[in-house]
Amino acid sequence: MKVIAINSSPNMDKGNTALILKPFLKGMQEVGAEVELFYTKKLNINPCQGEFNCWYKSPGKCFQKDDMQILLPKILKADVLVFATPLYCDGINGAMKNLWDRLIPAVLPYFELRDGHCRHPLREEIKPVKVVLVSNCGFWELDNFDPMLAHIKAFCKNAQWEFAGALLRPHGPVLRAMMEMGLNVNVILDAAKEAGRQLMEDGRISLETLKSISNQLIPLEMFLQNVNKYIDKRINALKAK
Repeated sequence: MKVIAINSSPNMDKGNTALILKPFLKGMQEVGAEVELFYTKKLNINPCQGEFNCWYKSPGKCFQKDDMQILLPKILKADVLVFATPLYCDGINGAMKNLWDRLIPAVLPYFELRDGHCRHPLREEIKPVKVVLVSNCGFWELDNFDPMLAHIKAFCKNAQWEFAGALLRPHGPVLRAMMEMGLNVNVILDAAKEAGRQLMEDGRISLETLKSISNQLIPLEMFLQNVNKYIDKRINALKAK
C-alpha cells in the first residue's frame, strides 16, 4: 500500500499537528505500508491560475513548472492520501487549500450528474483512493473542526475518493505542554498509532479509536485559565525585551 502524507503546518515536524501525524504514519508503516511524507513549506507550489490549460490545451498537465510536477503523479498513484493541517480560520490552512486547487488536472472538464448533482468526472487513469484528515486546533471544543470536516467530505465526494476518517486533536497545544511536563498522554498517541494499523489491516478506523484521539485533556475552565496565563506571559516577555 502506497501512502502519501502531506503536512501543511508551517512548523512542519515541530508543530502540534505532527504530534498526531507521526504515530499515525508509524502505525501504517509497522504493518507494511510504504509512506512518503511531504511538507508544503519545503515545496514550491504556485497558486492555480484558473486558465484551464490542464483541461483544454495540455489535458491532465498544468503549464506551471513547480513541485506539483513531482507531487501530483505520486498523489494519483497512492492508495491512501493523508492531509495533515492545523485549523486556520475554521478550515484547512492556505498552503493545503493551494495544493488542493492544483489537483484540478485529475478531473475532466465535462459535467455529469452524480446523485442528481453536477460534478466533473475523474480521468480514466485515476484509481480509487482513501483519504484521511489529521488536524489539531488551539480551541478546546471538538466542534471547531465541523467546517473543515464538511469541506473535506465535499472534496472527496467531488473527487470520487473515499473519506476514511479524521484524526482530530482539539486543544492541541495542551497535548504538547503535557508531554513536555512528562505527563502520560500515551492513550492518545497509542490511539493515533492504532488508527494507522487499523486503516491498513481493516480498511477502516474504528470510531472508538478516533474518539480516543480527541479525548478531553483538561476541563474547560482550567484550559481557559492556563492558556490566558500563557498568553500574558508571552506578551510580558516581549515587552521586556
